[in-house]
Amino acid sequence: MNQEKLIEKSSQYLWLPFTQMKDYDADPLVIESGEGVYLRDIHGKEYLDGYSSLWLNVHGHRNEEINHAIKEQLDKIAHSTLLGASNIPSILLAEKLIDLSPEKLKRVFYSDSGATSVEIAIKMAYQYWQNIGRPEKQKFITLKNAYHGDTVGAISVGKVDIFHRVYKSLMFHSLVAPFPDVYHHPDLDDADEIRDRCLQELEEILREYHHEIAGMTVESLIQGAGGMNIMPKGYFKGVEDLCRKYNILLIVDEVATGFGRTGKMFAVEHEGVQPDIMTVAKGITGGYLPIAATLTTEEIYEAFYDDYNSLKTFFHGHSYTGNQLGCAAALANLEIYKRENLIEKTQEKISIIENLLKPLKQHPHVGDIRQLGMICGIELVIDKESKKPFEWEDRVGYHTTLKMRELGMLTRPIGDTIVFMPPLAANEEELREMVSIMSEAIEMTTKKYAGEKAV
Repeated sequence: MNQEKLIEKSSQYLWLPFTQMKDYDADPLVIESGEGVYLRDIHGKEYLDGYSSLWLNVHGHRNEEINHAIKEQLDKIAHSTLLGASNIPSILLAEKLIDLSPEKLKRVFYSDSGATSVEIAIKMAYQYWQNIGRPEKQKFITLKNAYHGDTVGAISVGKVDIFHRVYKSLMFHSLVAPFPDVYHHPDLDDADEIRDRCLQELEEILREYHHEIAGMTVESLIQGAGGMNIMPKGYFKGVEDLCRKYNILLIVDEVATGFGRTGKMFAVEHEGVQPDIMTVAKGITGGYLPIAATLTTEEIYEAFYDDYNSLKTFFHGHSYTGNQLGCAAALANLEIYKRENLIEKTQEKISIIENLLKPLKQHPHVGDIRQLGMICGIELVIDKESKKPFEWEDRVGYHTTLKMRELGMLTRPIGDTIVFMPPLAANEEELREMVSIMSEAIEMTTKKYAGEKAV
């Protein structure tokens, strides 16, 4: 089909997620194909995939082994329901996930996206307390700037201001504790002091409301869509200790951090945290198909196991839960991790990225660079000394990513924080090229907008 016609149809019929369509119509992009760490648009222009196609892709596009696994499964069956009947790939994947996950986790409940895995976790925690005779435990507690997905339950246990401003009347109320945000803290700059103060404030909330709280939702070590903010060392373990002390289910969101992104298979391993419920998605299929999972303990599972007339059944499910093609892709994906010792190889790439980003730290409009494994956020500011941000209306982060696109790399910003999260398969040369493009785009865009403000 004619390229211009495709763009016209895209603008005429599609409504893209998290996209102001007026922006899209001004700068349309239609992807046609991909290979390795590159994407290609309908005009034949190639782009480095600097955000792993929204933090999903692991081994690069068109991985032969995962392609083969999907084709092989397709010759058997594409999908059959998991409602009342299991299937072979879902069984094998569940076993593999439990083998890889923290010791306490023993059961797998499938869904199809990070947000749905969190919805399941919320309902599971809520009903657990009802099933064991503690119906008063109905509330949830979350952290400021937390993001757990965009469905109504997921935004209710998150604290991203735009969601609460727009959808407030749809949401249920959650308690909110401060996040130990070292860079943005208004009064302190010592990470240990910020950690201890935030844990103290969290304990004050738990002490008062623990008898009403069903669970605490927390992203594992780093807030993603909330600004790429990293927890100071020891905070995560402190949260777990407080949840144990006050008998609150710890729900850990590993949707973005799982499957090697942080240098461990799961980020909970960095501090030995044992969740009661853990959600996973994104990298589970290597970026191929929509599979997610909510993992939980045997104790929680057993609270639902009873005669049907007890009405303790977990009344939740999706049409494509445990889809065979997705589970087959996930199994092939995890086999590559094992065979290639991918987590260990990632350590070297983490160091390469850290060294490549060092010069950017000196840039007058780079306020902070936050890196956890192969997850990076580069925050742009108009004044480095005072940490003063650019005016939000200027959308400096957005315009920087448009410039990166022009130079041959794709990513999306979170406000004025540039997300850099390359596929784990990216080699040193590709990483160098990505950082070079990002640096050039930051220099050109911030110079323009800072210069305009000076005039």
